[in-house]
Amino acid sequence: MPIYEFKCNACGQIFEQLVFASDNDKDLLCPSCGKADACRLMSSFSCGASTPGGLSPASCGPSTGGFS
Repeated sequence: MPIYEFKCNACGQIFEQLVFASDNDKDLLCPSCGKADACRLMSSFSCGASTPGGLSPASCGPSTGGFS
């Protein structure tokens, strides 16, 4: 059950919501204005290194940062 970020198209509020597989995004209400007009945002994630100052072999990306 992932937590997704949403942006309300009515008021511009960005909020997070726990979404179950059976849930419908159309029924999602904005916590700020109460409207059911939100779109899902692309979120980034981070992961920690297993050693101080370095990346582990199972890290999620290059140490230079950014997308490649």
